[in-house]
Amino acid sequence: MKLELNYHQSGVIPYRKNGKKKLEILLITSVKKQKWIIPKGYVEFNLSAFESAKKEALEEAGVVGTNETVELGEFVVQKSFGKCLIKIFSMEVIKELDNYPEKAKRKRKWFDVNDAVKKVNLKEVSQMIALLNNKLK
Repeated sequence: MKLELNYHQSGVIPYRKNGKKKLEILLITSVKKQKWIIPKGYVEFNLSAFESAKKEALEEAGVVGTNETVELGEFVVQKSFGKCLIKIFSMEVIKELDNYPEKAKRKRKWFDVNDAVKKVNLKEVSQMIALLNNKLK
């Protein structure tokens, strides 16, 4: 009998508005397959889901964001070790660091909303990126 475990992850969709007030999304590559993803990780026991996601953004993408956020949604993914609930938040980037813990493991790149939607493989995250523009108005 397989024991089903439930895990909680959280992530952020880092964004900025360029000089033309056009929304841009920051994506990073996954470590193993180099696919475009958003920063996310397991929710640490002493942090809220958003605080934990902000910490992941700093470690994985080298970005610092504001504390104002919109919870964009949540979804469940079946992993080999059980079901994982993933909560996604918006995060306006206020600072990009030159050096950060996972710089050597990942690439980071700004995309316009339409390109970001196409690059991300998880359909739930793609949908949240597409909706982000409307939620920020």
